[in-house]
Amino acid sequence: MGLVPIMDTITINNPDHFINRELSLLKFNRRVLEQAQDERNPLLERLKFLCIASTNLDEFFEIRVAGLKQRVELGSTQTRSDGLLPQEILSAIHDQAQILVGEQYRLLNDDLIPGLSQQRISILKRENWTQDQSDWLRCYFNDEVLPVLSPLGLDPARPFPRIINKSLNFIVQLKGKDAFGRRSNLAIVQAPRSLPRLIRLPSEIAGDNDAEFVFLSSMIHAFAAELFSGIKVLGCYQFRVTRNSDLFIDDEEIEDLARALEGELASRRYGAAVRLEVAHDCPGELKQFLLDHFALGEIDLYEVNGPVNLNRLLAVYELVDRPDLKYPGFAPGLPQPMVNYADIFAAIRAGDLLMHHPYQSFAPVADFVHRAASDNKVLAIKQTLYRTGPDSPVVDGLVAAAQNGKEVTVIIELRARFDEAANIALASRLQESGAHVMYGVVGYKTHAKLILVVRRESTGLRRYVHVGTGNYHPHTTRLYTDYGMFTCDPDIGNDVHELFLQLTSLTKAPKLKKILSSPFTLHKAIIEKIEREIAHAANGKPARIMAKINALIEPEIISMLYKASCAGVKIDLIVRGICCLRPGIAGLSDNIRVRSLVGRFLEHSRIHYFHNGGSEEVFISSADWMDRNFFRRVEVCCPITDKKHRKRIVHDLKQCLADNGNAWLLSADGSYMRTETGEKPVVAQSVLLKNMAETVSS
Repeated sequence: MGLVPIMDTITINNPDHFINRELSLLKFNRRVLEQAQDERNPLLERLKFLCIASTNLDEFFEIRVAGLKQRVELGSTQTRSDGLLPQEILSAIHDQAQILVGEQYRLLNDDLIPGLSQQRISILKRENWTQDQSDWLRCYFNDEVLPVLSPLGLDPARPFPRIINKSLNFIVQLKGKDAFGRRSNLAIVQAPRSLPRLIRLPSEIAGDNDAEFVFLSSMIHAFAAELFSGIKVLGCYQFRVTRNSDLFIDDEEIEDLARALEGELASRRYGAAVRLEVAHDCPGELKQFLLDHFALGEIDLYEVNGPVNLNRLLAVYELVDRPDLKYPGFAPGLPQPMVNYADIFAAIRAGDLLMHHPYQSFAPVADFVHRAASDNKVLAIKQTLYRTGPDSPVVDGLVAAAQNGKEVTVIIELRARFDEAANIALASRLQESGAHVMYGVVGYKTHAKLILVVRRESTGLRRYVHVGTGNYHPHTTRLYTDYGMFTCDPDIGNDVHELFLQLTSLTKAPKLKKILSSPFTLHKAIIEKIEREIAHAANGKPARIMAKINALIEPEIISMLYKASCAGVKIDLIVRGICCLRPGIAGLSDNIRVRSLVGRFLEHSRIHYFHNGGSEEVFISSADWMDRNFFRRVEVCCPITDKKHRKRIVHDLKQCLADNGNAWLLSADGSYMRTETGEKPVVAQSVLLKNMAETVSS
């Protein structure tokens, strides 16, 4: 009876029960930055984490901050579950992002650059150049840089140039008159994107160091006078503008999605300004001049003590051959049946095959498509593609299949953010090969990860399916943790067949036997499964929910998890990024624990576990628990029916819950605390990497 008043307070309209999504995302980026600060990580990997944190912050401003600014401009007073107004969120973002940016540059200048120098990898400041280095750099500047620079003086006849999103620029303060007698006070120098942002000095100049680098920005600062002959340069200061990069496509008005996207992509470079980064020593009047020009305020200004784009430091990681300063290499394993069977179709017929990437190789997925392309018994291949990269062996297999006369149908999501141009080119290549290319459903992004192969065998047609939690992208499969499963289960095969029919033709939502899908059944099914755990707890039975997802935002799901906690259901959530749920609130979320894992690999797999009174259910999914995934995307959630595979996934989940090396625990106030390692540090990714190599490699 005591639970009733508590249950009555659990509504999706109570803002005290929700963490703001933007502020939660900033906290994730802080956890990434902590990896750069963690001295247990190899030095070059720490530098890489710093670059990742910088890139994440760029995208945060391009999309999340840009969206909030648009809401403010439209006069929106609508709040989300957390009850904060857009302007309140922007103010809080400013406070937290300023601290984050300051920490990034302190880490670079006070820790990483000195640490690299001790390892004979130097990033040289102008004041530390030797005469030989200065002479070489001047020659390099005159030969390679100066010819492609176009300094633009500012006066009524020469207006402020258009500044491309996230490009490197300099505002130069001048004194004197030019050849026409015009008095010049200010000029803008834009660094073309064709120029490398980090220049490696030749070995004869580097001396005893393994590598020496100079920032392009340092070189332009040092030799700015070369650009303004006869005019005195009083100061040269770098700046960068971040712009709104979210594309707007009116699905109801467009006739050709690809053509509409191509038109919008050009405008992305010149969207509304949302952030200005300037050198920390830039004079106040120049900062204000830039802010005024870009229609920004003090809240949008970020002063940096170093290169305005830290991601350019990735060049150091890529160019320096120092394995001792990087994570040890590894050879991904293979599921044992793939070792035992020469034919992948025979291996799948012998039983479902579960793969955990990157601990296990992604190569079998590409091999699956290539084998199907050359197999005379294969009649058709159907696949969804969200992100796949420019050089994809999977796409090569699809092209080969089409050229070999197979019926190839590919659903390409053209609107995969920041991959739009690559996906348009990919669509053209597949169409030229003879494949049928579709762009999914108007108004819904196709985010499901599916391959369907139809093969004629002695017993009739058989469907082989691959379903995964991650993209068919050869690069990210080495960096992201994801699950993939091969199966020829007739029910799953028929479900996937129905889903492809739904995507390619005008059909009603099919009634699927095993697979849950968005936007039709997934949200309702998750709610029902939580309610079932609540009922088990009410009847005195063990009740437990475990979920591993990238983001938890959807209010109704959060509300149901609160209700389950109040009913006594034990809930463990592994949420890598955004989490709007508040765990550990007395009387509300006592039974909910939320942790985030940030380590060598990006945690990307989506796993849902329900105890179900002892009849455990485990699902792998392409969907996070977000509004967009449930209601505005085509997603798939697939049950794991093989008992040994369910056991293995549960074991992997529990390994993540035991992590005390890379785990962060979320508190009710929205803060994250790193777990204490104790006497026995456990890093789940390291354990899984070791176990996979020991148990499944050939």
